[in-house]
Amino acid sequence: MSDPTLLILLDEVRGKTLRVLDGLTDAQARWAPPGLQNTILWHAGHSYVVVEWLTLKPLGREPHLPEGWHGMFSWDSRPAAVPADRWPPLAEVVGQLRWQHGRLRHLIAGLSAEQLAARVPDNPGRTIASAIVHGLHDEARHSGEISLLRKLQGLPGS
Repeated sequence: MSDPTLLILLDEVRGKTLRVLDGLTDAQARWAPPGLQNTILWHAGHSYVVVEWLTLKPLGREPHLPEGWHGMFSWDSRPAAVPADRWPPLAEVVGQLRWQHGRLRHLIAGLSAEQLAARVPDNPGRTIASAIVHGLHDEARHSGEISLLRKLQGLPGS
């Protein structure tokens, strides 16, 4: 890789996401304010799904999603419609985020400048690099939502 910027961004964004999830109980992670349905747990799982999808799909690879996660955490998901007993524990989502970080770090580090500059097959206005940045930007926004949900529960924002 000729430019380490994507790796720095991945490390910064994922590191922040993991820090704001640290120390939460499952009950805190599943809380939603009145009138809203997105919980800390949903934001964390959604970050995994979006980064996975926007990194691997443009490269022509299949995203690795734990069973049921697309329906629970994708952009089409409806968290309020998911039965309470179907949600994974926060520790499982955090474990997947950590595993994904190492796996995607290795993958991105191995991409050439030409691969990063290539156009996304189903979205020729976007490069592979910009698709990855888009996913990480989305995660950064959701990390902010997690911090806000912590504060609304009287927890430190981390």
